Amino acid sequence: MSEKTTVLIVEDDEILRDAMCDTVKYGGYQAIPAAHGGEALEVLDERRVDLVISDVEMDVMDGHALLGKVRARRPELPFVLVTAHGCIERAVSAMREGATDYLIKPFEAEVLLEVVSRFERVEQDTDIGMVAEDPVMAEMCELVARVARSSATVLISGESGTGKEVMARYVHSRSERHDAPFIAINCAAIPEPMLESMLFGYEKGAYTGAYQSRAGKFEQANGGTLLLDEISEMELGLQAKLLRVLQEREVERLGGNALIPLDVRVIATTNRNLKEEVAAGNFREDLYYRLNVFPVSLPPLRNRPGDILPLAKLMLVRYAQDRPLSLGSAAELKLLQHRWQGNVRELDNCIQRAAILCAGNEVRGQDIYFEDDFVPDAERPAAGEATVNEAEPLLNGGLKDKEKQMIVTALETVDGSRKDAAKLLGISPRTLRYKLARLKEQGVAIPAVG
Repeated sequence: MSEKTTVLIVEDDEILRDAMCDTVKYGGYQAIPAAHGGEALEVLDERRVDLVISDVEMDVMDGHALLGKVRARRPELPFVLVTAHGCIERAVSAMREGATDYLIKPFEAEVLLEVVSRFERVEQDTDIGMVAEDPVMAEMCELVARVARSSATVLISGESGTGKEVMARYVHSRSERHDAPFIAINCAAIPEPMLESMLFGYEKGAYTGAYQSRAGKFEQANGGTLLLDEISEMELGLQAKLLRVLQEREVERLGGNALIPLDVRVIATTNRNLKEEVAAGNFREDLYYRLNVFPVSLPPLRNRPGDILPLAKLMLVRYAQDRPLSLGSAAELKLLQHRWQGNVRELDNCIQRAAILCAGNEVRGQDIYFEDDFVPDAERPAAGEATVNEAEPLLNGGLKDKEKQMIVTALETVDGSRKDAAKLLGISPRTLRYKLARLKEQGVAIPAVG
């Protein structure tokens, strides 16, 4: 599974810094705040960062000084300077000194997200890849590989966590476009105004702060493949504009009037039944048939049991870090007997937990924890709050100590992020908050947010 792009936001204005971080997170990326250049350098020493966006005018260490130090340490790291309208010449000069790009204040959220999207991490999931040892998946991959050689639009459907993006990358890798760009955009993570500008691009002056023209995802993917992830979440108005682009094979940037020809292979994914969405009036019928040239329905993991252990073993290699890990027979049996309602994503979380808990070199049955081993958000009485008994974990004695260890280790792994820790543990944020409160009452030191 690919990691989120991590953006370091360096801004001494707390309100603006928080707003920029919120926008970056809303776009599906990870944001780390820093109040000045000195603090930013400390973050770079401790964390993986994929992009730095820094204000120019700051106390302690300004953006230009920070740029110089970052270039000395990480010459390959993209660095975007944010400057006031009257300092454009200085920003351009900074680009000659090593800045990758610049933003002019004030700017709209769309402009910030578009800049981040151009520097996002692109990983081919080589550590997991397309596992197809189960006969059902082996037959499907053989068929998909034949279709990949064409330019036909592919619609991939399946439950959440089945690996739809991995299949999309598989199609691209088996096509004649495999050396061209593979560009992905999550239609569910970005609100419609931002999504439109990110898809189609915009001309200078289209928005406040749009001082440069920008190519959209369609243009970036020209000659290659564009993945429209969770297409069913797109608003009807934008669906109509997308349909026109697909029909005419040309795009017009927002605020522009020039038509740009396209040679893009489009792959769309959905976790919904699009026929039902069409019948309910939530999805355009004409767009559905335009996308559904070659449908691929990914089976849930529970219906491809032959892939469970091969996937688990590959995941275990990734999470083993500096020691070899293998699955014991009891652990394998537990994995094969589980229903996997969360599919490959749930399996990935389970294996990561097992790697954390495993004391030796073999994962035992007692190292395997499923979501059901924690109290889920059970249906609450209509009258009010949950009782202590309802929220109490289904673990006792030594297992309670294991749970405590898992929670603390998970928080340390994600630098104290409660949301990410809950996802890693396979429980809801509300359940995690309850458990943390109980641990604090017991005097357990809880890792702070990094």
